[in-house]
Amino acid sequence: MRNPFFYILLLVLVILDGWLLSHPNLIGQAGVFFFEYEAIETFPKALGTVSLVVGVCLLITWLSGRLSQAVGLVVLVALLAASIYYLFQSFTQYNTGIYKLTGSGFRAGAILLPGLVVLVFGKGVWEAISNKRS
Repeated sequence: MRNPFFYILLLVLVILDGWLLSHPNLIGQAGVFFFEYEAIETFPKALGTVSLVVGVCLLITWLSGRLSQAVGLVVLVALLAASIYYLFQSFTQYNTGIYKLTGSGFRAGAILLPGLVVLVFGKGVWEAISNKRS
């Protein structure tokens, strides 16, 4: 962690994502109540949920860095591909159907979460390729 810029940016984006997810419009609030999405009802819960997801991704990236370079790279590339698919799926889901009525901020937050996962695994792949392991 020679350059903490990535982690500061990640922290700011996690806080922003938690705030966006906890502030849907009226239709989004009804959906959160009806489907019992307790993990994003309030800002602290949404922040905890986003922090937990990003923290687990950082832990997986760190643990894969402890494996041999080939195995770690294969694991990280597979996770990066899966997270890119998750990002694409979230983008298409939240921009069509009833989800596009939940408010632009909530939709942006719902799409930003898989974007953060892609960012973490992408950085892990970059570090594995360039041998910048600590």
